Amino acid sequence: MTEDLRDLDALASLTDQVRRRAYAVVADGTGPVGRDEVAEALGIGRTLAAFHLDKLVAAGLLEVSYARRSGKTGPGAGRPAKLYQVGAAEHAVSVPPRAYLGAAELLAEAIEQAGVEEALYKVAQRHGRRLRKDATVALTEQGYSPAAAGPDRIELRNCPFHRLAEQFPPLICGMNLAMITGLLGDSDGDWTARMDPAPGRCCVTLSKNQSD
Repeated sequence: MTEDLRDLDALASLTDQVRRRAYAVVADGTGPVGRDEVAEALGIGRTLAAFHLDKLVAAGLLEVSYARRSGKTGPGAGRPAKLYQVGAAEHAVSVPPRAYLGAAELLAEAIEQAGVEEALYKVAQRHGRRLRKDATVALTEQGYSPAAAGPDRIELRNCPFHRLAEQFPPLICGMNLAMITGLLGDSDGDWTARMDPAPGRCCVTLSKNQSD
């Protein structure tokens, strides 16, 4: 089976409405999610929730981990719970096949070799300004999955340019920072975008500015 067909099978698993909603609950979580949480969110039984979650795992859309939710250890702590989180693998289908990622990789390499990163950052910031609206709404629409990490901090749980960021981290992380800075706007003094890389999320976070 070709990669495109495997991706098509993975995405086809989301055509079931309950399964699609189960995926959304996991994707919107701030960490690994158990079947009980999904069952409660969807108003369905635990067994049915586990069935749909395991189908999403089989499709490669979710990954499984195990941990004790009670915080207890040793004898009597009970069995570790089966937890679900969004898988690291990406799935995209183009019919007929298109190689946009390949073109983006070539362009990123050319920018680095030519030493014109500043031109990219200026373009990214202008693009961010064109997207300007409520920051959380705009970041969600662009695929960053913003989530509060305390009263004064927002983390971006997804990098829309993940594959490129892995290959060209300084270039793509700088582009992210420039675009998000433009999106926030010079006149919006509530939040500041900062470079704050960590595994499993975007390299940029938002910090709330302290009032005088």
